[in-house]
Amino acid sequence: MAELETAAEHERILREIESTETACIGPTLRSVYDGEEHSHFMDKLEVRIRNHDREIEKMCNFHYQGFVDSITELLKVRGEAENLKNKVTDTNRTLQLEGSELLSSMKELQQCRIQQRNITATVEKLSLCLPVLEMYTKLRVQMKTKRHYPALKTLEQLEHTYLPQVSHYRFCQVMVDNIPKLREEIKEVSMSDLKDFLESIRKHSERIGEFAMKQAQQQRSLDNILALQTKGGLGKRCKKDLCPSPEMNGTSPMSEQDSGILDVEDEDEEEEAPGTQDLVDFSPVYRCLHIYTVLGSREVFENYYRKQRRKQARLVLQPPSNMHETLDGYRKYFYQIVGFFVVEDHILHTTVGLVNRAYIDELWELALSKTMAALRTHSSYCSDPNLVLDLKNLIVHFADTLQGYGFSVNQLFDMMLEVRDQYSEILLKKWAVVFRNILDADNYSPIPVSDETAYRRTVSLFPFQDPDLEKQPFPKKFPFSEFVPKIYCQIKEFIYACLKFSEDLHLSSTEVDDMIRKSTNLLLTRTLSSCLQTIIKRKNVGLTELVQIIINTSHLEISCKFLEEFITNITNVLPDTVHTTKLYGLTTFKDARQAAEEEIYTNLNQKIDQFLQLADYDWVASESSDCASDYLVDLVAFLNSTFAVFTHLPGKVAQTACMSACKHLSTSLTQLLLEAEVKQITIGALQQFNLDVKECERFARSGPVPGFQGDTLQLAFIDLRQLLDLFIKWDWSTYLADYGQPTCKYLRVNPTTALTLLEKMKDPSRKNNVFAQFRKNERDKQKLIETVAKQLRGLINSHHS
Repeated sequence: MAELETAAEHERILREIESTETACIGPTLRSVYDGEEHSHFMDKLEVRIRNHDREIEKMCNFHYQGFVDSITELLKVRGEAENLKNKVTDTNRTLQLEGSELLSSMKELQQCRIQQRNITATVEKLSLCLPVLEMYTKLRVQMKTKRHYPALKTLEQLEHTYLPQVSHYRFCQVMVDNIPKLREEIKEVSMSDLKDFLESIRKHSERIGEFAMKQAQQQRSLDNILALQTKGGLGKRCKKDLCPSPEMNGTSPMSEQDSGILDVEDEDEEEEAPGTQDLVDFSPVYRCLHIYTVLGSREVFENYYRKQRRKQARLVLQPPSNMHETLDGYRKYFYQIVGFFVVEDHILHTTVGLVNRAYIDELWELALSKTMAALRTHSSYCSDPNLVLDLKNLIVHFADTLQGYGFSVNQLFDMMLEVRDQYSEILLKKWAVVFRNILDADNYSPIPVSDETAYRRTVSLFPFQDPDLEKQPFPKKFPFSEFVPKIYCQIKEFIYACLKFSEDLHLSSTEVDDMIRKSTNLLLTRTLSSCLQTIIKRKNVGLTELVQIIINTSHLEISCKFLEEFITNITNVLPDTVHTTKLYGLTTFKDARQAAEEEIYTNLNQKIDQFLQLADYDWVASESSDCASDYLVDLVAFLNSTFAVFTHLPGKVAQTACMSACKHLSTSLTQLLLEAEVKQITIGALQQFNLDVKECERFARSGPVPGFQGDTLQLAFIDLRQLLDLFIKWDWSTYLADYGQPTCKYLRVNPTTALTLLEKMKDPSRKNNVFAQFRKNERDKQKLIETVAKQLRGLINSHHS
């Protein structure tokens, strides 16, 4: 095929030589020398020349003359042809020389073109590999600087965009093999950051809670200041001031600048309050959440986060054992709880699905029950009312803070009612000590005042009005002692203390009024009453002190209406309101006064008993002395001096005390006669005893206490008087004849009592028998006594039947 092509080419060149002008034959000849078959072309040319020679010969034969001419011309041409050939040869030689240099240059150009093509191809390949390497370098830098979420995005771009373009390179395969390891490394590092965050947030919960509660307190102060302005003018929720809140539309940001959570320095623009950035950086949570979301392990992350936070919640809710000792213990406990839930609330509002409202409500229910149980337990150990009051304020602050974050705190305010009762009990115990100190330190003497200033000072402490006392010249005395104004002032202080607890509890005026009145009633009916009863029952309290206590309690009872007005003024609840609790504590003073009165009666009787213990009767004396016994004279003198002190007492109290003393004296004297130890009594002893009874009757007639009508007081001795008259006059016939009749002379003489005393007078076993002076008539006397005794027994038996 090549030979045919060459032959055809040579044929074409020959035709061109034949048909082309001589001036233009150069390019044709050059084409011959361009090829490598010029020898064959020469052969062809020779053949063609011979052919043309034969044709020329034929033509010459046909045109001989013309041929001769042509030969002649040809010969001429031959020389020129030789010249031309030489020129062509020279030209060819020159061309070859010149062409060799050109060919060398062409080879160099070809080599340069090849190198250029290779360089271009290399540049193209490098342009594909360099982005991969740059992305990988960026990935390493991001990993080193702990920007894990951008590293994950870079890794995703590297895997899906860049590496497929250069996948046939071995270094790319190494990168592809490292991608799963890098992802796992990012997961581990981000989880490590999360663990560090959880540990840090556990340590800083107290600071977070403290900051949140201070913010809530400031917000509350602002609310109070701006109470009359529109709600729209109020500040944002305090929780938004706690930490930066990134604006997020999904679970992952579009870039590092979208949320401000990937780099700490980016959060400065989102900061809403000074100092919040120092509290907490939530970026580890967001990064870890986004990383696990991108890696398809979001549920694993959510479960881990919730599990760890539940554990931390249980630790936070475990109160320290000595929490009740100081307010700081409660404060730190509340700070930790608030800090925990502020963090969870922030996570709720800045992420989608990491925590939800049901999860937080569950934790809050747990926290609420644990917190209330802890408060109930530890507050029960508290005995300082100021600490309980501070604790109440702290609980209210704690509840208000969490309520601002949307948590239900109604149970906490309900529990405050329990704390209020405990606070009231502690106040009662404290005031019990105060009252006891006041009562112990009192001198139980009317308050003396020497000038108007002292008088007004006392009146300013206690609402006392007495026109008669005001008219008296100085110096003068109030009817009550020092403990009256002191106790009245302390009751008002107690009311103030109760009022302090009701502040900020969101209670109505009626509820506050009801609480104060109930507590005040307890103070009066239980605490003050107990203190008064104790001081009244004390052994060393004398009659003068008891009298003063009765006077004092009377004035305190009157002052209760002023306490009612005082409570009304501070609560603005009218006393006639339907639900208003009345102060029934005035019964305390009535009971105390009654106890004091009873104690006066008892004390008087004890004093009488002490005098009677000095009685030393000679029951077998033959005759009596001319005057009453010394012990009884002293007793009557004591009674006179005692009842002289009773002038300030209410009339009925003094009269009752006097009557009680006389009755007790009469009963005690009767018991002296009827004592079993006294085996025998003589007429002389009875006459001496009669003198003592007459002394008592003279005391009764003297009117030691005004107000008795007639001989009412003497009736206290009527039983003893009739008994003595019966024996001294020996008027048995009258007694036995008139017994049982309403007009009987000895109506108050009981036959059993008469029989007992009669048996003591007939006892023959003693020397100095009562009838020894009548020995001649002894038998008749004994018979008479036996007869009377028999008749008395008959009366007794008939009475019992």
